[in-house]
This record gives sequence, structure tokens and C-alpha cells, in this order.
Amino acid sequence: MEEKKSPLKRYIENLGETRPWHLLNPSVEKTTIENANKRYQICLGCPELIQLTKQCKKCGCLMYAKVSLEKSSCPINKW
Repeated sequence: MEEKKSPLKRYIENLGETRPWHLLNPSVEKTTIENANKRYQICLGCPELIQLTKQCKKCGCLMYAKVSLEKSSCPINKW
């Protein structure tokens, strides 16, 4: 029987390598504007995006910000 994961454990796993505070760190590598826009367009068409807040239901991130981090990734592997 598989152990049920807590909401916090699932959230941490879905974040991947990036953390929200990486956006504030100037030494964390950012992606190109073109790549960030491409990622964001994918997010805008995703059913897991909360349209009102532009927040992902899976990882909880504000996607207009997360897409700009080079090492960030989609929690459901769309980008």
C-alpha cells in the first residue's frame, strides 16, 4: 500500500529545483525573455492554471514569475 503524502510534501516535490525566493536572488540564472514567454503561453492554455491569479494548482507558483527562472520546470512536464 502506497503511503499518502502530506500536502506540504506534494508541494515541495512539485516545485522541482526552484524555490520562490530564487526570483529575488540576482545570482540565480534567468532564462531568455523569448523562452519565458513561450513557457508562459503553455501555462495560459493549461487546465491546471488558476486563471484569476495565474497560479499553478500543482506547484502553487505564480507562473508569470516562475517561467523566468532557467532551472524551473513545469510540475506536469509541459515545458
